[in-house]
Amino acid sequence: MSDVTRLPLALVLLVISVLLVAFELMSQMLYIGPVPVPLGTVIVVVSLPWLIHTTATEILPTPAGAAAPLVVWFAAVLVLGFFGPGGDLLLPVNWESLLLLVAGAVTGVVSFRRALDRLADGRDRRVS
Repeated sequence: MSDVTRLPLALVLLVISVLLVAFELMSQMLYIGPVPVPLGTVIVVVSLPWLIHTTATEILPTPAGAAAPLVVWFAAVLVLGFFGPGGDLLLPVNWESLLLLVAGAVTGVVSFRRALDRLADGRDRRVS
């Protein structure tokens, strides 16, 4: 992949990360009858490792490239969760919010560590 196409693709993945955070926050407080179904946690457990892996292997094979989706995810959760649109609080203080934050942090850090290990081994370095 040429250097000219890497930056726009990285920006697209970061925008996707922010949009996924908005969807995760909106679907985190989902209820089916009286039973809470934190769907946002499932989405973050699936999407954040994919974003980190794709960014670190295909687009920006550097430690900063691997960290970018995780940093953007945390920043977007804080901004959208506590200072939501119209002053709404999308991340209320309850166990579902804590579950989303812990699941995102754990899967993000584990995926970031795996990406760093792959970069150190040189397995994902592709010659363009």
